[in-house]
Amino acid sequence: MDVADFESWLGRIASLTFPQRRRTWQALALLEASDSHVDEADVSQDLMTARIDLMSAGERPVAMMLPAALASSPIAGEAVAKLGQRRVDSVGCPHCDGRDVVRWGQSADLPRYRCKTCRRTFNALTKTPLARLRHKEKWATQAGAMIDGVSTAKAAKRSGVHYTTAFRWRHRFLESLAKDKPHALAGIVEGDETFILESFKGKRSAMPRKARKRGGKPTKRGISAEQIPVLVARDRHGATTDAVLPKLNRLSITAALDGIVTPANEFCCDGGTAIVAFARKAGIPTHILPMPGKPQPNAPDFHINNVNAYHGRLKEWLRRFHGVATKNLPNYLGWRRTLEALGQNVTPDALILGAIGLGPYQQVTL
Repeated sequence: MDVADFESWLGRIASLTFPQRRRTWQALALLEASDSHVDEADVSQDLMTARIDLMSAGERPVAMMLPAALASSPIAGEAVAKLGQRRVDSVGCPHCDGRDVVRWGQSADLPRYRCKTCRRTFNALTKTPLARLRHKEKWATQAGAMIDGVSTAKAAKRSGVHYTTAFRWRHRFLESLAKDKPHALAGIVEGDETFILESFKGKRSAMPRKARKRGGKPTKRGISAEQIPVLVARDRHGATTDAVLPKLNRLSITAALDGIVTPANEFCCDGGTAIVAFARKAGIPTHILPMPGKPQPNAPDFHINNVNAYHGRLKEWLRRFHGVATKNLPNYLGWRRTLEALGQNVTPDALILGAIGLGPYQQVTL
């Protein structure tokens, strides 16, 4: 920025009211300190407020008046391109699965590629839920909000986007993660179902019952049609698969676990009619156990404590959302499953990588 532009920029600040000037200088101070100890979300939010103040002081576009460091984010397409390169290296062409691809220019801040087999071009986000999604510079902040498990309103405030945008981003990020499951479980496998209250959250009309507030409570005690069955199977290495069951019967459980739990496993369950019928029909060695407690002395390795502990963590984590729409429940199961699979290695980059189709379980099979 030359001297004339700098003087014009200072003149514009001088024309602001005192509170507006103070917010602007605070935003600049935060930007200078952001590399050391200030949260990027706070910086972006304050910069947005400062830009609005400056816009009210004149008619020239804000990006022309602010220093280059404020006009654009340096992490937009470059970081996403690096993550996308890993996907291209892993899966090749999204159109024909061909591996013979070459660079073919650039478009929308992302490298473009061309497949020599089908002769079609693509970028790293082609045929992913994040394709054509804008504001790549804010994706890392959105992913960080998802790691923290904050509400949509708080995620929107962190990222500096509208509430509906944050909600749409959340489910675009979760679309691939909901499908990211292990293809097989190893060794001793624990399987059990849990129940989550049915919810029509977000439904505006044709409600089959009176709406509940903030999640609400069931009208009937115990298991009833108000409770949606969720099956979870987990091995001793921590690999987890789950499914929302249309009905709690053998056919639904078979559809969820067929090929994932096999006769090579030792299957532990609580003796439910449907889950035992699945195991016996598939010829899987089955150990019927009581509710969680101490393992039997003669078989200390056979218990269902791990899967029931997972149920507890899942429900405690879901409580913060004050009810999850049943139609979106598979996405939230994938969200929790991904956080558990990544553990201490969870980062915004890892979550974005999962959103474009390279989740923790998908990477294992590549």
